[in-house]
Amino acid sequence: MHGLGLSRRTWDAVVPHLIGEREVIAIDLPGFGLSPDWPAGLRQDLPTTATVLGAAFTALGIEHPHVAGHSLGGLVGLGLGQAGLARSVTALAPAGFWNEAERRYAFAVLATARRISQTVPDGAAEWLSATAAGRAILAGMLYADPTQCPPGAVTACLRSLRESAGFDATLRAGRAHGLLSGQIPGIPLTIVWGTADRVLLPRQARRAIAMLPQAQLIWLPGCGHVPMNDAPELVADVILQATGPDVAVPRADADATASYTKQGASAEHMAGDSDPGDDDM
Repeated sequence: MHGLGLSRRTWDAVVPHLIGEREVIAIDLPGFGLSPDWPAGLRQDLPTTATVLGAAFTALGIEHPHVAGHSLGGLVGLGLGQAGLARSVTALAPAGFWNEAERRYAFAVLATARRISQTVPDGAAEWLSATAAGRAILAGMLYADPTQCPPGAVTACLRSLRESAGFDATLRAGRAHGLLSGQIPGIPLTIVWGTADRVLLPRQARRAIAMLPQAQLIWLPGCGHVPMNDAPELVADVILQATGPDVAVPRADADATASYTKQGASAEHMAGDSDPGDDDM
């Protein structure tokens, strides 16, 4: 599941690394991509979203799937876990673990990206995306190194932001306090965060772990807010390990923090409670 203003295409670089090992279903959340917007009068909260997606699972003939989500999709994935609809949850930079100042900052960044998508014509976006400097201007906040992002991914991101019917209403719904509350017992949880995330700051990962102490926390060194483009093979490796048949539910008192290197995607346990990049924030 994708983030705010994006679509299932956000996962395009990751899916080829998964399909040999897993059956993969990428979805457009209501109001994004090819999915219609929410019906008038339907409450846009986490329990309602879980109910809607639970119905989609039934229609697809799947029961208790492993779910992976990014940003908004990460929060939705945790909601599915809390509703008893997921076998495991892998949440990449899940929304909702901010303080008020961080929420305002993140929403300002996303609203600015939305305005850029609405004011830059497709032709100009394609022209800018063809250069490293142009990609840095258009997507510098989303990716750790936008100069390495494929031009087509940048233009697709802008187009998705512009055409997202559910963007404004979802942003308003995100102002509510306590988007996720309570524990998610009985299933494996993995929280994943890029150390170079400039939208949802890495310090928020510790709040997620404080609320969900049984979750494993994995840092992605050098990755930004959309690690699926920064390091698709690395993200796929994390998902494969988090959804393996032998994955057990960690103890709630376990301090399971892992770091993955971009080169080898090898895991190691880290001591201490400091957050990567805190000195730069």
